[in-house]
Amino acid sequence: MTQLDEARAGRITPAMRAVAEAEGVGAEHVRAMLAEGKLAIPCNVNRGEKAVYGIGGGLTVKVNANLGTSGDINDPALELEKLKAAEEAGAHAVMDLSTGGDLGAVRRMILDNTRLCTGTVPVYEAAVLARREKGSISGMTPGLLLDVIRRHAEDGVDFLTLHCGVTREGARFTEDRICGIVSRGGTLIAEWMKANGEENPLYTHYDEILDICREYDVTISLGDGLRPGCLADSLDRAQVHELYVLGELTLRAWERGVQVIVEGPGHVPLDQVESQVKIMKQACHGAPFYVLGPIVTDIAPGYDHITSAIGGAVAAMAGADFLCYVTPAEHLSLPGVEQVKTGVVSALIAAHAADIARGLKGARDRDDEMSRRRAALDWPGMFRLALDPAEAQRIRTQGMSNDPSVCSMCGEFCTYKVRAGEKKG
Repeated sequence: MTQLDEARAGRITPAMRAVAEAEGVGAEHVRAMLAEGKLAIPCNVNRGEKAVYGIGGGLTVKVNANLGTSGDINDPALELEKLKAAEEAGAHAVMDLSTGGDLGAVRRMILDNTRLCTGTVPVYEAAVLARREKGSISGMTPGLLLDVIRRHAEDGVDFLTLHCGVTREGARFTEDRICGIVSRGGTLIAEWMKANGEENPLYTHYDEILDICREYDVTISLGDGLRPGCLADSLDRAQVHELYVLGELTLRAWERGVQVIVEGPGHVPLDQVESQVKIMKQACHGAPFYVLGPIVTDIAPGYDHITSAIGGAVAAMAGADFLCYVTPAEHLSLPGVEQVKTGVVSALIAAHAADIARGLKGARDRDDEMSRRRAALDWPGMFRLALDPAEAQRIRTQGMSNDPSVCSMCGEFCTYKVRAGEKKG
């Protein structure tokens, strides 16, 4: 039985209990939210010992880091460095988005070297295989797609991004967009449909996909293949059409005992972020919501970890449950190790700010303790509480004051030291 089946039967599994203990909530709350589909615990039955996280259900907002090779940069050792950087920075999940080299070997290497919740995008591997074997992605058969999905599930992948909602009708609505279809998976499916004159096989073979996911208790992350790639394309007919298809597919998955996460945009004007999250939550029946950013301005290449953290904080405050990091390399290149770390920390800041704004019990405790340490000029205490202790220490050491008890911004006029002196006087 899947976690969803167990929850509906009124049983609390070890995974549910682990989530409850980590979040400081009752195990019955976790079970009830999971039974309703409002919470997901991605944990493939083929994974060994691993960290278990709950996504949604009013729990803390989680952060994902993307990894993976490309045709230009295919270095498995580099991906392991990036994996380590993501883990050390505090990511809750990683996704392997590889498109270069031996994709199966890279996937298994990541699974073997992390306890984090792990996701993949099977259509990438199917497209690569079709191009290698038949010269074109148009040769990607439904059978090949299903075989790849099963291999990922057998390997122990916890959640699969599947662009099942990209239909022929929906894809036509992108023709007047500035940026068209920007999702890589969405583009592969749209081009396959155009070349073959047939409906999306991930949509037409959805029941078979559910059979595979149910067998291994793999969570489906319903990909937003028609998400907007620029502010001008936000909340257009294509995005909305796909959203309601995803709502239909969510119900079908729940009927089969398969857990669901729904993916969201994308590039969204800041004033639309809250309303879009609420619309999407309603359209998809309260399923956990997973957002890329959202990126709230199109003019900041090199700084999109900031544009996405702004959008991510607002999205999570409005009800998004899972933030996919965006690195400074977004729109520019495959990210390096330092960019992975920066992306994770930026997303964690957004997630934590949202947890505080949502009033989660204990969310502000660390902030309040940091304030007490700061008022006491307790530098070691501040570093212990910092999201990135090493970076905080590096900056302080680099700009050390002549008086080591204060920082070089205010020096002798440090407000805490001046007040302490006044009290002694």
